[in-house]
Amino acid sequence: MGQLPPGVIWFWPGWCRISHIVTRATVTYNAPTRNCPTADNVMVNVDLSLTFRIGPDPEAAANFIYKLGAHRFDELIAAETEEAIRGLVYSVTHDKVNDLREEFAVGMLSTLNSKVVIYGVQIMNVKITDVTLPPDLQDRLERTTAFKTKMSEQEKSHENRVRVLEDEATRSIETIRKSNSRKLQEIEAERLRYDIERREMEETARGRARVEEIKAMTDADVALKKSLGNETVSKVVARQDAEALLKSTYITCQMMRIESEKRIIVEVKTSEADLAVAESKAAGMIAKAEAEADGAEALKEKRRYELEWEKLKVLETIAGSKSRKFITGEKGEAILSALVPRP
Repeated sequence: MGQLPPGVIWFWPGWCRISHIVTRATVTYNAPTRNCPTADNVMVNVDLSLTFRIGPDPEAAANFIYKLGAHRFDELIAAETEEAIRGLVYSVTHDKVNDLREEFAVGMLSTLNSKVVIYGVQIMNVKITDVTLPPDLQDRLERTTAFKTKMSEQEKSHENRVRVLEDEATRSIETIRKSNSRKLQEIEAERLRYDIERREMEETARGRARVEEIKAMTDADVALKKSLGNETVSKVVARQDAEALLKSTYITCQMMRIESEKRIIVEVKTSEADLAVAESKAAGMIAKAEAEADGAEALKEKRRYELEWEKLKVLETIAGSKSRKFITGEKGEAILSALVPRP
């Protein structure tokens, strides 16, 4: 028992024979499964295609021939694939059956290899070639798929329109933002310009205020000095005016005193002249009285009375004068004697 090498064998022993011929090529096996219920109790047909090979060594081929065989391998593969397909299909609904092809192939490959590797068989690939639903359901699913496709297209078109609108809105918003940013920059620049102008105006106002303050202080200082000078001048002028007024008053008083003395002298002279005239008249009258005394004793008393009357008039004249009169000497004594009655 063993593996014959390739080529012609010229000497073949009679006790040797070829019992089995096992190919080393990859074999494709189709395992269709009919009426598999899904989770929602829909019967589907699933066609499974797998590829395998026997080997790769003579021991594995011997295990396949003497432990399993081709007929039992067909039954084993059919049973295992059908069981795996029915378990997988029953775990999903009918609308998800087509989505499990790749997932089923990976799980099925590992499961089958674990069960047939002891028999010298290697499963190379497992693939679900077709999944068939009932015709009416298939038609509805096709329409549903077409509707979903249309819906998907509509959604994509709607998404595209939404994206276009969003892009336009984004561009519009970006334009507005740029415009607002530019306006904000212009406003900020204008604010800065106004701040600079305000600071310049404040500095100018401060400078003017300082100039006005200095000018006011200078004017106040000048006015103060001028006032002090005017006060000094006024004091000097007042002193000079006071001195001039004192001198003028003194001179006026002296002139008035001299004038008064002159008037007094004139009045005294006038009084003396009047007194002399009165005495002359009195003497004349006395002489006349003496002349008449001889003639008539009766006229003596009359004459004396008239004489006294005349003296009183003279004295009245002297006493009624507004100016003061100073009479001294014998004449003054005589006047006093005349004014004071004798006992």
